[in-house]
Amino acid sequence: MAAFTPRVFSGIQPSGGLTLGNYLGAMKRFVTMQDEGKFETVYCMVDLHAITVWQDPAALTRATRELCAGFIAAGVDPSKSILFNQSQVAEHAQLAWIFNCVARMGWMQRMTQWKDKAGKNSQNASLGLFAYPALMAADILVYHATHVPVGEDQKQHLELTRDIAIKFNNDFGVDFFPETEPVIEGAATRVMSLRDGSKKMSKSDPSDMSRINLIDDADTIAQKIRKARTDPDALPSEVDGLDDRPEARNLVNIYAALAETTPEAVLADHGGSQFSAFKPELADLAVNKLAPISTEMSRLMEQPDGIDRILGHGAEQARALAAPILKKTYEIVGMVGA
Repeated sequence: MAAFTPRVFSGIQPSGGLTLGNYLGAMKRFVTMQDEGKFETVYCMVDLHAITVWQDPAALTRATRELCAGFIAAGVDPSKSILFNQSQVAEHAQLAWIFNCVARMGWMQRMTQWKDKAGKNSQNASLGLFAYPALMAADILVYHATHVPVGEDQKQHLELTRDIAIKFNNDFGVDFFPETEPVIEGAATRVMSLRDGSKKMSKSDPSDMSRINLIDDADTIAQKIRKARTDPDALPSEVDGLDDRPEARNLVNIYAALAETTPEAVLADHGGSQFSAFKPELADLAVNKLAPISTEMSRLMEQPDGIDRILGHGAEQARALAAPILKKTYEIVGMVGA
């Protein structure tokens, strides 16, 4: 097995409306992996993925800049990590075509997200939406990324990335692409709705009270926590006591993730407390952690030219990594003049 540089790649779609779920499920972990110094870290606004469904062009531009501002405000440092938007690095799309020819139709049809997003109207879905996982594989493998922090809902796509890498290596008798490892960890990798603990927190939920937006101010954050749906029972002292209590579990997990502790430790401190006592403490914690991010995002968004410069510089750094990997891929496949 070839030796690969320890390198992390991950991306978020710039489809607008960053939430607490994006922060705890992705961005916070991006910062941790950056600051640990164990990996080269490459983080991307995946705008090519965003257009697999129609996007208003002006809204896409703003959402891309807002996402970049969110990354930076959350602690991603462009001097430590490569930070860019996908469409500025053509190697993503070029490698995706190679992978479209490696991946099998049956693999794509089994993707849960394809089934969910296309639904019964799959004949009207875009070809891009169907081929989305091959582009995701290219995003990762064009950097020879060895690790990808993902939520449970993306784990199937990463397994497909591994399948594509293995098939490419086998088809061409090489040991060129790594079998990328998923990184799934943390107390709140899947943050649930504040109105329904059985559903994922989502920017598409019609109720703004179901989520905490990263642009929410301190008063709004506190109000949403205080009005979050709960049940009438006190918090248990053991995690097992959260079974069949999805709203209670969600708030405990959010507290644990924000406090950088475990649900067990939260319940050790708060077991027996009523939500009337627990929610104000969670609200204070959330405000202390999130309000500075909101303030910094607003400041950065007032300087769009500065954001564009950061993305342009990041794209140059990304291309410096991706171009030789794509060139070697072309040579392996037999492209003349690669």
